[in-house]
Amino acid sequence: MINPYTNYDDEMGEDGEPTKCCDNPDIGVSGDGLNVCRNCGLTFGQSFVSQERRAYTAEEVKQRRRTEPRLRSYGPRTVISIVKTDAKGRQLAAKKQALFARLSKIQGSLINSIERNYWEAKPKLKALATKLNVPDYIIETAWKIYSEVAKQKLTMGRSIEAFVCASLYASIRIHDFPRLLEELTEVAMVQLRSVHRSLGLIVRSVLPVLGLKYRPISPEPLIFRFGNELSLSIKVQKEAANLLRAACRTGLKVMGKDPKGLAAAALYMAAKSTPERKTQTQIADIAKVTEVTLRTRAKQIKEHL
Repeated sequence: MINPYTNYDDEMGEDGEPTKCCDNPDIGVSGDGLNVCRNCGLTFGQSFVSQERRAYTAEEVKQRRRTEPRLRSYGPRTVISIVKTDAKGRQLAAKKQALFARLSKIQGSLINSIERNYWEAKPKLKALATKLNVPDYIIETAWKIYSEVAKQKLTMGRSIEAFVCASLYASIRIHDFPRLLEELTEVAMVQLRSVHRSLGLIVRSVLPVLGLKYRPISPEPLIFRFGNELSLSIKVQKEAANLLRAACRTGLKVMGKDPKGLAAAALYMAAKSTPERKTQTQIADIAKVTEVTLRTRAKQIKEHL
C-alpha cells in the first residue's frame, strides 16, 4: 500500500529523501491538528487543500471532471430539474417536458427556506473543514451552531459563507483547537470583517442558547506549533512555555494581547541563548506578527520574570 503522506517537504531524511512510514499506515489527526500514524508514530505536518480555479466554459468543466456527480451529504438524493432531453440526448415530447416542469415546481414548493439554506451551508462547511484538516467532533459542533443560526434567521441579508466560517471558528475556540482566524479566512476566501461581524452575532445570540462557552485562544498551544514550524527542539519549546507561565504567575496580563505575539516572544527569548537561535524576522514571519510587537511582548515578559 502506498502511503499518501510521504510527500511532505518538512519530513525529509538526511539524504534528502522523504521519510517513509510503516508498511501498514493508519493516519489520524492528533489533538493539535497534526497527521500522525497510529502504528509507527510518525508525525507529519499540517496539510491544506489548495483552492482549485473555477471552470467557466463547457470545455474546462469537461477537462476538470474527475468522477461522476456525487450524492449530496444533506438534502434530497433526487432533485427533479426541468429537462428537455432523455438520458440518450433525444428530445422529449412536449407532454413529458410539461410533466417534468410540473414535478420540479411541486418539489420546489415542498422545500422551505431553512432546508435550502442547509443545502448551501453543509457542503461549504465540509469543504472548509477538509481543507483545514479539522477533526469530526469540531465539525459536528460547528454544524450545531450553524443550525441554530439558520433557525434564528440570522443569515437573512448576510453572507452564508461568512457564517459558515464563523461557526467553524467558534467551534474551534470552544474545543481549544490550534487554528487561527486568519487561516480560516484565507482558505475560505472570505473577508475578515464579514467573519468578525458574523462571529459577534454567534457569540451574543447563539452560544448562550446552546449552552456553549467561547474560549479565547491560548498562547501555549501556539508555542509548540510555531516551534515545530521553526524546527526548534522540544527542549526549547518547553522552556518557552515555562517562561510564559512564570511571567503570568508574577502578574503578566494576557487578556487583550495577541496570543501570537506572546508565543513568538517566548520562543525568541528561549532560543536566544541556545545554538538554535532564530532571528526576530524568522519568528515574526512564522507567527504573522510584526517585529515591533515581538520586541514589545518580549520586554513585557522579561519585566515579569
